[in-house]
Amino acid sequence: MLVRIGLHVESQSRYRGSMIPVLLSARSAALLLTDWRAGTDAPAYEALSDALRVLVIDGRIPQGVRLPAERGLATALGVSRTTVANAYSRLRSDGFVVSVRGSGSVVRLPAGLIGRPDPERLGGVVEDDVLDLRKAALHAAPGLAEAVERATRHVPAALAGIGYDTVGDPGLRAAIADRYTERGLPTDPSQIVVTIGAQHAIALLARVLVRRGDAVLVESPTYPHAHEAFREAGGRLVGVPVDARTGWDQAALETTLRRTAPAVAYVMPELHNPTGATMSGAARERLLAVAATTGTTVIADETMGELRIDGSPELPLAAWGGGSGASVVMIGSADKVFWGGLRIGWIRASPDLLQRLLLARPTGDLGTPVLDQLVARELVPRTAAVLEARRTYLRQGRDDVVGALRARLPEWDVPSPAGGLTTWVGLGRPVSSALVLAARAEGVVLASGGVFGPDGGFERFLRVPFTMPPADRVRLVDVLERSWARIGGDAAGVRGSLAAVV
Repeated sequence: MLVRIGLHVESQSRYRGSMIPVLLSARSAALLLTDWRAGTDAPAYEALSDALRVLVIDGRIPQGVRLPAERGLATALGVSRTTVANAYSRLRSDGFVVSVRGSGSVVRLPAGLIGRPDPERLGGVVEDDVLDLRKAALHAAPGLAEAVERATRHVPAALAGIGYDTVGDPGLRAAIADRYTERGLPTDPSQIVVTIGAQHAIALLARVLVRRGDAVLVESPTYPHAHEAFREAGGRLVGVPVDARTGWDQAALETTLRRTAPAVAYVMPELHNPTGATMSGAARERLLAVAATTGTTVIADETMGELRIDGSPELPLAAWGGGSGASVVMIGSADKVFWGGLRIGWIRASPDLLQRLLLARPTGDLGTPVLDQLVARELVPRTAAVLEARRTYLRQGRDDVVGALRARLPEWDVPSPAGGLTTWVGLGRPVSSALVLAARAEGVVLASGGVFGPDGGFERFLRVPFTMPPADRVRLVDVLERSWARIGGDAAGVRGSLAAVV
């Protein structure tokens, strides 16, 4: 299993110094290289080098990592050592690998790619003509500027304090608690801690709840930065499948819980990312009943949960606990509903767990920015009104993108989710990374399916957002249609050269 490693970039001169590159084991590489021979009639060494190049560009093999020894990778993949040697040689020629004395073959990006802004690593700072869809997000909600103006009236009072706030503004915590209560989960402000976005909440919970070697149940596919956080905490990930059309494999979920007794189960029961699935009420009850018997803390990430387009939402997961005695933690965020630049998230948990989180928090941060909290305090009570406008916009975006993809790429399986920000498209062949590279060559940047797999995989899927303005929806579908044709379309066994799209 691939251990999470830092995504820092090291120059070649650093490789010659005292730094020892982290080794990617042959087993981990083989997991990432699932289906590397599928969809191509190229020689084995070319197919292998192309697959490794995709993993590097896609960020799943970070720069500075040492690739497995030729013999070990050959054994893991069931190919000859010559095949691996030739693949590595091709990567060196293309500038994706550098030979380092005493360290073997170390990954790097070619100078040409380093010079291009990478939306994922530069936080969305990209060239004007690049359509960055790796982060599924909406533009600022209507009324945000006015909320900022109203919030400034409270600044003088806030300045009377010292500014370090690890618990959260009392008014904001009360507003968040009220929103849970409105949704059918009675909540007191004492059950809320405000964080610096949902990702911060996940990382903080992972640090407190997971010890090295603990099993952590995650959905597969899932939000990638969540499984990264649990791995960094030392967790041993155990996946359970989620499908865009059929949802959770309930039998597998319950069996996995009983067999592994994970310390934590991280789930997205409402508008799951990336599939858009929603867990039924009965399934939620069963999940909590089994988790109670295994002593598992269930973390419900509702980051997408309020963005429903069709139908009615289920009650929040913690409302289904009843007398099961299950420990349920809720994570929420202002980012998806209001604006990604408003770095406000929260945790709803028992006072005892919140106390543990607050004791652990200062080693990572000293509090949530006060000004952001003041703005969020103005917005959260207006969530219902904002969601009405969001719902209209997202319905049109979903219908436009899903309808166009179904019409122009009929061989794809394109679900129409009941909400959220994306559709989880089935491509029919394991070519997601190749398709993403082809689209990138035309200035459209997407996240390949493999990004969402805790151990890779999902090369037969592509997450397609529908959050962009109408003109960009047209551009997206145009580029995907051309890119699909460029990599061979639905002609089985044919894949265009990745060198042409890098």
